[in-house]
Amino acid sequence: MLAEFETIYAEVPADLAGWLAVQQLSLTIDGADAAAAEEQVIHPASGKVIASYPQSGTDHVNAAIMAADRAFSGWSRTPVAERRRMLEQFADILWERRVTIAMLIAAETGRPLRRAFSELFFSVNYVRTLAAQELVERDYSQEGISARLVHRPLGVAAAIAPWNGPVILAVAKIANALLAGDTLVLRPAPQTPLSALYMGMIARDIFPAGVFNVITGDAAVGASLVKHPDVAKISFTGSTATGRLIAEAAAPGLKRLTLELGGNDAAIVLDDADLDAVADAVYRISLENAGQFCAAIKRLYVHASVHDCLRDRIVELMQGAVAGSAFDKQSTLAPLQSATQQTRVQGFLDDALSRGARRTGPDFSTVGTEARGGFFIAPALVEGCDEDFPLVADEQFGPVLPIIAFDDEADALRRANANPYGLGGSVWSGDIDRALSIAENMHCGTAWVNQHGAFSAALPMPFAGQSGLGMDYAHYGVLEHSRSMLLNVKT
Repeated sequence: MLAEFETIYAEVPADLAGWLAVQQLSLTIDGADAAAAEEQVIHPASGKVIASYPQSGTDHVNAAIMAADRAFSGWSRTPVAERRRMLEQFADILWERRVTIAMLIAAETGRPLRRAFSELFFSVNYVRTLAAQELVERDYSQEGISARLVHRPLGVAAAIAPWNGPVILAVAKIANALLAGDTLVLRPAPQTPLSALYMGMIARDIFPAGVFNVITGDAAVGASLVKHPDVAKISFTGSTATGRLIAEAAAPGLKRLTLELGGNDAAIVLDDADLDAVADAVYRISLENAGQFCAAIKRLYVHASVHDCLRDRIVELMQGAVAGSAFDKQSTLAPLQSATQQTRVQGFLDDALSRGARRTGPDFSTVGTEARGGFFIAPALVEGCDEDFPLVADEQFGPVLPIIAFDDEADALRRANANPYGLGGSVWSGDIDRALSIAENMHCGTAWVNQHGAFSAALPMPFAGQSGLGMDYAHYGVLEHSRSMLLNVKT
């Protein structure tokens, strides 16, 4: 993969906008193009329009659901082995088209192309891993009765993917639903429609018409999708506020839900931690990537004896940051996804500074940039924050990280748990048993030791608190797209 990173930049076309227009991206409904009005995509690294795409309306929602509903009968009876084979073909074509998809991700997210390619690389692995999952049937017996618990498809699944991982968080939903025997309508985030549209187009020759449909659209389109009476399952990744609205819309029909929502992950760094490893993780997932990862470290609690040393090591890493075009090999920083998000994160920082907190880190006089019009914020650590600061209490989703000293481990755990979110958390220590004794008491779905955000398609992803409902990945994601049924025979 490292060799690919070195060569992919050479394939960037001189006229990127022209190249994007040539892709002729279209909605996929019932295995074919569907006409729609045009909307624009803003490149976050420049703040300029980079492409246009077809914008769905409620008529497209209805057509896509009707197509998926028609296809369900045949797809649900397709043997699991055949569904698995088609998903493997899907993984194959994702890899075959990896350069195109990576460039689409970079265009719509503004993230450096190497990061976009990395997302595509792991997405292919996710499809293959999830396609290999088994839903084990279980036999029960007692006097006079023989019973078997089996799993059956639900029907039409609606998948709503977020902008921060437009491919990897879409393909997981696709693989879960299609392996289970559901048919699917995918709606990507309005900010990042390009890669989803392309996936729908290249999948047409793999899956039967109507099995995998891709539409676009704003919040009104999303609402129409989740409220539709023929949708049996909703899989959503996004904000907790939107997740509540989806749960409310799904309640009258008791639709099945998988909701991966916001996170405000805490990392607790003990006095014997490997500070280089902590600094690398903090910089890579919480600062360089603009904090735009649900399970990024968003609150950093550090033992007072190593606080200054860790701070300085993270700041040293920041000094090499370069903000610029996603297609420039020198660029390392990701921009915020939109001007709205940039303003929101800057507001958190300004609020903290107005209350006496201190910002540490480079500014854009020392961070090289070729994209002054982009939605960048220079990465920063913020010291002197209280727990009630929005920067600490809320999910900032930006490259501005509160770093908070502690003396007492029990107090650090209490503060880490004093938050409504519960996606992930981590403890860092040279003593694994010591770290585990704290990690097992964190109020979160995944507690890591000496790592953070280390998700895998092969490992379950539980949620806690306001961070979601259900469970994803491993066989659990497929199970969430199925209904259990007991076959009970009198013998």
